[in-house]
Amino acid sequence: MKINKIKFQNFRIYKGENEILFAPNASKNISIIAGKNGFGKTTFLTSLIWVFYGKMMSEVEDKYKKDIKNAGGYEKFIKLLLNREIKTDYENNGKVNPVFSVEIELKDILIPSIPCKSVVIKRSYNLKTDIEDLTIKIDGLENELTKEVGFEVFINDFILPREIAKFFFFDAEKIVSLAEAKSKAELKNLSKAYSEVLGIKKYEDLKKNLETLLTKLRRNGASQVEQTKLFELTDTEAELTKLIDFNQEKRSSIDLEIANHRLNSDNIQEKLIREGNGITLEELQKMKSERDIFKEESTEIKNKLKKLMDIAPLVIAGKKLVQLKEQLDFEQNANNNSLDKAVLVEELNSFSTILLKKLEDLNLDSKAKSKVEEALKQTISEKERIKQPNTGKVLLDYTTEQFRNFEAVFNNIKGTFSSQFSSVVQEEKNNRIYLSKILQQIKQAEARKDNPLAKKLREQKTETEDRITILTLDKGKLMEEYDSLNTRLSSTKKVLSEYEKNFKLVETDKKKFEVTEKLLIKINTIIQKIKEDKKYSLQKSIMLGLKKIMHKNDFIYNVRVNVVDDVMDIDLLDKNDEIIDKDSLSKGEQQLYATALLKALVDESGIKFPVFIDSPLQKFDKYHSKNIIKEFYPAISEQVVLFPLLEKELSELEYDYLKPNVNKVFVIENHNNGSSFKPYAVDQLFIHLKQEQDVYAN
Repeated sequence: MKINKIKFQNFRIYKGENEILFAPNASKNISIIAGKNGFGKTTFLTSLIWVFYGKMMSEVEDKYKKDIKNAGGYEKFIKLLLNREIKTDYENNGKVNPVFSVEIELKDILIPSIPCKSVVIKRSYNLKTDIEDLTIKIDGLENELTKEVGFEVFINDFILPREIAKFFFFDAEKIVSLAEAKSKAELKNLSKAYSEVLGIKKYEDLKKNLETLLTKLRRNGASQVEQTKLFELTDTEAELTKLIDFNQEKRSSIDLEIANHRLNSDNIQEKLIREGNGITLEELQKMKSERDIFKEESTEIKNKLKKLMDIAPLVIAGKKLVQLKEQLDFEQNANNNSLDKAVLVEELNSFSTILLKKLEDLNLDSKAKSKVEEALKQTISEKERIKQPNTGKVLLDYTTEQFRNFEAVFNNIKGTFSSQFSSVVQEEKNNRIYLSKILQQIKQAEARKDNPLAKKLREQKTETEDRITILTLDKGKLMEEYDSLNTRLSSTKKVLSEYEKNFKLVETDKKKFEVTEKLLIKINTIIQKIKEDKKYSLQKSIMLGLKKIMHKNDFIYNVRVNVVDDVMDIDLLDKNDEIIDKDSLSKGEQQLYATALLKALVDESGIKFPVFIDSPLQKFDKYHSKNIIKEFYPAISEQVVLFPLLEKELSELEYDYLKPNVNKVFVIENHNNGSSFKPYAVDQLFIHLKQEQDVYAN
């Protein structure tokens, strides 16, 4: 399935009618839509979510749920999607038509029992009539199938299920949240997403329905007195559930507020730096980028140093370590000599016995025979007197394997340890100096107390930081309250479950109950089997993705997917099969892991749909960017659309790597507060950018 064309009419910043033609190509699957901040890249993604899902877009991602909630509901939110100038003109004179719409044409789409070349979906809203309209045409005509199942259901079942849409429309920087999930609640939410993508959700929904039916059948048998107690317990359960939902909403709201305050704090910081040093925005961005790189390098250096420090006590031991080596050498030699002597004596005795037996066959006289035997005994006696090893006691009694392990460590200390340690220490020292220098520049920029504007900015920054601290404390209290409410809810559910077991089933419900129980057991078995099968498939896909895009070949040696009850978690393993703490990963590495996970989930879903990526290559260094461009983007889907900020999220060199797979290039231009799409030849994208920079320079 590919998108051939998208048409906007008065949708937010896209004033008037704007059309973008992708004309998908089988050999080149990537399209670029470049634009500056605020020109409409995020609006583009929002339009796609809206055209497919309408009022159900809140179920796609939390972002849309929050936007709709902040607007005061979907009815008010939808009015905000109309272009502002069109809305103002309509409110002032009523002459313009206050309608906005998004139309999308799909090609190469497979619909069971319906051969078709294209499907066109158009959703529109009229502010004057307050009516939202959705039409679907297959090969230019309305179809009975779409009418029969309903347009919304058709899109969800035959185009793209809304539960997994977020994996096809995503912000590359935000997907790091996939790698940061730690709490049980976060892991449950992530597990829910896995279940939706991996096709397990429909079975889990069936399981939930069967459990609800069992509960209903049990409760039908409750007496009047039992019903009263039952209502009390169910009311308590419902109240606790509402409190938990309210708690989660408040935490989400606080998270959003903290994020906004941090963004505001960063903006104030930038103003302070510019006010203090008069540096340009480009210089500021470069400084911040260097600071982040040094911080990431500092973490890596500390990890190296930690590994070397494990050997440090042996180095400090000095002479004692040498004495230990001499003692072990003595014990190994003693063991070898003892073994050699025993073998020699055994061989000599065996030789003596055979030789004497042969003498019998020679028929020698007794005198000659006696002389030969005497000479043989004397020779054997001399051979048995092997030089004894130096005197000493066996103190440690190491096995050969233990001795070899010690010898390897000893040789490492004696050989490369010193140079390795010195190199890491020097590396850490240099990193600390450079990082300190940049931080000092920031500090000096804020030190101009005689500047009234700088003073005002510092006050604002302090207020913002104080607010972040208060919000963080409030969030901590909510987390404690959430844990307490969850404990109470679990206890109530347990009491309720035990109480329901005492109800006597109504005779007519007994058979239903037995059949439902058997079905529930089978469904649980099926779900467990699917999860186990998908687990190994997902492990393999994630590992394959990581090998393609990570330049540290042995950094992540294996991947393990854990399935426990309703929680699915993923462990990254090193070559010693030890779990790698995801917190120890840099932001770039976390995004690489999340990117590989995303690719695996898209592959495992089996759904052929275009992938749209906002803010590509965020947090990646040049090595990983090259891997992502060459290995990830061309392979993630048959059609990929990237929304980069040129020079920041996609450099000219990176674009050269990408160019062989690029089919179409568009630049979002903004004139008179309205945006539109301008197509460019694939090799003209950065020429256009340079021409634009020259215009501003003049």
